[in-house]
Amino acid sequence: MTLPEGYTDIPHGKIAAIVTLLEMTQPAFPRLEPRTTAVSIRHITLPKLEWYRDLYRCIGEEWLWFSRLKLNNDDLASIIRNPAVELYAVETEGSDTGLLELDFRVAGECELAFFGLIASSRGKGLGRWLMNRAIERAWSRPIRRFWVHTCSLDHPDALLFYIRTGFRAFRRQLEIADDPRLVGLLPRTAAPQFPLITA
Repeated sequence: MTLPEGYTDIPHGKIAAIVTLLEMTQPAFPRLEPRTTAVSIRHITLPKLEWYRDLYRCIGEEWLWFSRLKLNNDDLASIIRNPAVELYAVETEGSDTGLLELDFRVAGECELAFFGLIASSRGKGLGRWLMNRAIERAWSRPIRRFWVHTCSLDHPDALLFYIRTGFRAFRRQLEIADDPRLVGLLPRTAAPQFPLITA
């Protein structure tokens, strides 16, 4: 079969995503957030690896988050227990319902490494609430830029959410990786909106 101009087959067993990198070079004005006392943020100074993996999977399985699931214990601990990485849990009525990870390991920068809420916490304005906390904490340090990347596998509103927040897109990339459902990192039923291609 002849492919149309500009098209490329993705090898079997792989997934592909268009990645957009975004940045802000000064603190964005806080967005309107819900007035609620039922949600709080908790700084996790020495995260347990299984706690982290469980919350990461609960938030990200729907969007095929896999990068942290393929790390062994030592490699994962070296990141999330690094003093230059700040990890926060969103707590709603006593349960952990969201994750915020800020990476300051590059001098003068903060990467919004992971940001997400479990499905039952979405659509209530808590994303805006959490992003306001992220901006406050990122710019509390002497940084020159705050940046994030998102991809076409993520929530369909993610890119526009970041742009509305005040991030500006500056680069686009293509990521090709092993399908995490085929290598056992995630169940085969994960992310049915991205059909599993096995042959």
